[in-house]
Amino acid sequence: MLAKRTSKSQVTLPKAIVRAAGDADYYDVSLEDGRIVLTPVRLQRADEVRAKLAELGLTDNDVKEAIAWARKNA
Repeated sequence: MLAKRTSKSQVTLPKAIVRAAGDADYYDVSLEDGRIVLTPVRLQRADEVRAKLAELGLTDNDVKEAIAWARKNA
């Protein structure tokens, strides 16, 4: 199958390839013997939570304080 690289270096993966490889939102990209290799990556749920906390600017201490507050008020 043929895929074209856009001016912004983006490539659309053919549906048949995505279906065969397993539907993933992220891919590990590597170069092997002059070939671009995409390997589907499935993020663990904990990774998604850590990413959201980082996006919100919350620290480990913020989380600890929130847990302590919730336990005290339960």
